Amino acid sequence: MMSVLYILIPACLCMSALFLAAFLWSVRSGQYEDDYTPAVRILFDNIEKPNSTNKTKADDSRKV
Repeated sequence: MMSVLYILIPACLCMSALFLAAFLWSVRSGQYEDDYTPAVRILFDNIEKPNSTNKTKADDSRKV
């Protein structure tokens, strides 16, 4: 039972060191610099452009 702890504790320490390194890398590369846009993103309207590639001549004749 005790021998499992000798394997799990170093494995957990190595895994936590990897996560800490990934977090520090993402902070230094600027992943968390924009803290304003996510808060107001819901206020912006998403304007979708009509897809003109799917139009056929039959669609145009019905509108007239």
